[in-house]
Amino acid sequence: MQITETTSDGLKHEFKVTVGAEDIARRIETRLTEIGQQVRLPGFRPGKVPLTVLRQRYGSSVMGEVLERAVNDSSTAAMREHKLRPALQPKIEIVSFNEGKDLEYKLAVEVLPDVVPMNFNELSLERLKPEVPDGEVDQALERIAKQQRKSAPVDRPAQTGDIVVIDFTGTIDGKEFPGGSAKGQRLELGTGQFIPGFEDQLVGAKAGEQRTVTVTFPADYGAADLAGKIAVFAVEVKEVREVASQPVDESLAEAVGMENLAALRDAVRQQIERDYAGIARQRLKRQLLDRLAERHHFAVPQGMVELELDVIWKQFEAERERLKQQGAAADGDGKSDDEIKLEYRPIAERRVRLGLLLSEVGRNNNIQVAQEELNRALAEEARRFPGHERQVVEYYRNQPGALDQLRAPIFENKVVDFILEMAKVSERLVPIAELLKEEDEEEAKEGAVD
Repeated sequence: MQITETTSDGLKHEFKVTVGAEDIARRIETRLTEIGQQVRLPGFRPGKVPLTVLRQRYGSSVMGEVLERAVNDSSTAAMREHKLRPALQPKIEIVSFNEGKDLEYKLAVEVLPDVVPMNFNELSLERLKPEVPDGEVDQALERIAKQQRKSAPVDRPAQTGDIVVIDFTGTIDGKEFPGGSAKGQRLELGTGQFIPGFEDQLVGAKAGEQRTVTVTFPADYGAADLAGKIAVFAVEVKEVREVASQPVDESLAEAVGMENLAALRDAVRQQIERDYAGIARQRLKRQLLDRLAERHHFAVPQGMVELELDVIWKQFEAERERLKQQGAAADGDGKSDDEIKLEYRPIAERRVRLGLLLSEVGRNNNIQVAQEELNRALAEEARRFPGHERQVVEYYRNQPGALDQLRAPIFENKVVDFILEMAKVSERLVPIAELLKEEDEEEAKEGAVD
């Protein structure tokens, strides 16, 4: 086997590889001999099938198998000999091969760059710590109280604030439309949770009464095929229920299984703090990634950039189609696809560079994802699909590479935490409004294509 490097340009390497005809012939004979020990052919004793017969019957399939293995073995040897770490699967181009002749092919590969992480002790970051005002806790308690309200059937016309239980069938131009019918639908009058004008036309209705409700879907309605259209609903009121108020007091705490109202208030405050802490962590993580991007400028494999750009482009096209259906303008309107892709390319390069950096930090510091952590992530993913948990688990366990989709974000967060432990991280108390404002600004900045 002869391996000759023909090109070395940054991360790109090309080789000319020759596998001798004698080596190929020896591999073929060895494989045919193995097959001869396993097959049973009429007229021959086990293990005594002549090589000529085996070659005639299995030669072509063995030839393909041997060539594939010869290419894999020799390309691996080329990587090992030159101490290269491939970023992606190498590209193989067969130059020449005929039976009894040498196998000659070209090997092109992009390799992983040498990544030298900065001294993370030099990083200075700021963690925002949100202050939860009493008013927000009070609002959360009011929402809990509303959820705990009891209702009872009443024999009177429905009033604003009552719950009506209805069956309805909707039509547009005399034809039923998807999603326009339901049975046993509970609707609280006066909440505006349904199509504008629908609830108002049920005020005064009694149980057993049938009404025709005519409404116009808003022009910006989520379903584009219904937006702006007039719909007629045949409604039967099955029941009118009066809702009893639930005060925010000790009875509310008892209703939700808490010791007292003070304990409930503390639990609510802690939950709100956890929710906002998640937003604060995302902001801190973005800040860290920005600092890392500023301090690391190594070259990245363009093949990996192309793959990342494909992911970004698919997301962009999906969003563009969604906005098109809503009649809204998409970012990049008026520009060609090539111009938009050119603007997205630096984002793809940044993602690849940060991914390689975090991977190197994890590798150097033996940061790994434990099986227990992966199992928890799988359980959380399965819970997102009630009734289909088993199918979700089977998919991730049987589909090659699927578990990597769950492992990757866990690994990334563990590496981020590792870096944050070494960085200088100060804390600043901020009103929640400021935290949310900064979050909205960050999201707008990420979504822009300027």
